[in-house]
Amino acid sequence: MLNTAVKIKTFDRLKASESEYVAWNNFTNRIQAEQWPEDPPVKLEQTVRNLRFIPPFRDMTFWAVWSGDQIVARASIGIMRTEDNQHLADFYIAVLPEMRCQGIAKHLLHEVANIARKENRRLLQTHTDSAISAGEIAIKRLGGRMGIASHTNQLNVSELDRNLIHSWQERAKERAQEFELGFWEGPFPEEELDAIIELIEVMNTEPRENLEMEDWHLTPERVRQEEESMAKRQTERWMMYVRDRKTREFAGFTEVYWNPMDPEKVQQGGTGVLPKYRNKGLGRWLKAAMLEKVLRERPQVKRLRTGNANSNGPMLKINHELGFKPYKSWIDWQVELDKALAYLGINRK
Repeated sequence: MLNTAVKIKTFDRLKASESEYVAWNNFTNRIQAEQWPEDPPVKLEQTVRNLRFIPPFRDMTFWAVWSGDQIVARASIGIMRTEDNQHLADFYIAVLPEMRCQGIAKHLLHEVANIARKENRRLLQTHTDSAISAGEIAIKRLGGRMGIASHTNQLNVSELDRNLIHSWQERAKERAQEFELGFWEGPFPEEELDAIIELIEVMNTEPRENLEMEDWHLTPERVRQEEESMAKRQTERWMMYVRDRKTREFAGFTEVYWNPMDPEKVQQGGTGVLPKYRNKGLGRWLKAAMLEKVLRERPQVKRLRTGNANSNGPMLKINHELGFKPYKSWIDWQVELDKALAYLGINRK
């Protein structure tokens, strides 16, 4: 039974009052202090933008657990309105340390499971962070199965060997003379959008280990929705690419994200090379060229972060050579909806 001193309410991300946004932001920073202790607090403006400007194809429902005027726990469920992976829903539950082990997470899971049941999503996915051990304990109790293990790896700019990234670029000029380097900032060019989508979908070749997941396929509409969302969140995306000089076919890319409200950090996005163009040094060329651009044009950046599956040997090799070091571990979990409902004592029908 839920403590009568707290109340679960749906959080309207578009119509919340200023005080509700402040409470959400305060909660965000309490959890961030556990997960990312060296990061500065998230600014209220950034929190509000992140909530309001979610792309339409990501159908998100949020809940907050209130104790007076403070949020002490929250949850969300995401339903991707796409043709792919219609069996999946992702969820997230977080509870303040002093409020854990009081049944709050179980009540929030009840809300999540009801949405998943209505949406006919048979598999729930979530992740746990090594910095908060309570998450893994809870998901194992629920019957979760590990889908994939990964790490956040971090590169401190002060430790970067700049001679190394120069040498990688020089070597690429010798090994990959038939390719040229290019760059996009902001929305992708319309005339090349289909080819860019085909390039980005090389990320479907990343390790999935035990994840029950189909390939994800982009559409021009989804790409434009994501770009509009990023612009409204003030997130800048930089993408480097290489292409064959003769055929004009794209061969590989790397992308990074930066937000002026969090100016000391760059988040590495995807890096991929089409299978037929691998083993030519293109991945190192792309990563080195992007790092040099970040150093030159974003001198305030102190650290870069990337997420890598522990089984992604080729990318880990490049990142470790650059000086990325393990920062923390993550596990992506899968929970059959039927198991969640049984755990909660809810009838499937």
